[in-house]
Amino acid sequence: MRTFFALIRRDVTLGIRASGGAALSAAFFALIVVLAPLGLGPDMATLKSASPGLFWIAALLATLLGLERIVQPDVEDGTLDLLRLSPLPLEFVALAKIISHWLTSGLIITILAPALAPLLNLSLDAVPVLALSLLIGTPALSAIGAAAAALGASVQRGGMVLALLALPLNIPFLIFGSTAVAQAQTNTDPTQALTLLGACSLIAVVVGSIAAATSLRLNDD
Repeated sequence: MRTFFALIRRDVTLGIRASGGAALSAAFFALIVVLAPLGLGPDMATLKSASPGLFWIAALLATLLGLERIVQPDVEDGTLDLLRLSPLPLEFVALAKIISHWLTSGLIITILAPALAPLLNLSLDAVPVLALSLLIGTPALSAIGAAAAALGASVQRGGMVLALLALPLNIPFLIFGSTAVAQAQTNTDPTQALTLLGACSLIAVVVGSIAAATSLRLNDD
């Protein structure tokens, strides 16, 4: 397991240092939230009703922004070939990639979202649910993104292709996450939506790790 944690530490360090890494994802997320009121107008009721979906759309797009850096750099510098020869199974390599991407994307977005909540007039009761929904759901976005990145590992500069592959699969998480936040705003119990989100997220992480590992093996062949 030492290799597993070393891989996570390496990828997190590269994600923080890279120009298209953690800082860019966080800035892109914040930019969408800041610009949304300018497009929707000054009506506070409109902002409040649209805020759950806007936060989740911003999180989804910010996560898609960094998909290319999950696998492609390792393909280009030969690191992936060394990982294939290591005793660490490719499923755990893929899981390490998912965790690293989440730590430099989803976790930062989860921390940042409550601070930006007043910009979209999100009610105070819904702020903890927003943070919890992002904490539960963003690992799934990273998992699906990692599977898409592994599938398109042989495509040079295929960021748009990866986004198109991952986007449709992320729709259930967008629905459950925004529904939970919207229910919290209307003083409705969001437990069911959060439970479905958590279950789907857990399945996505497991299936995403297996799918990513399978894609890496196919690319090797």
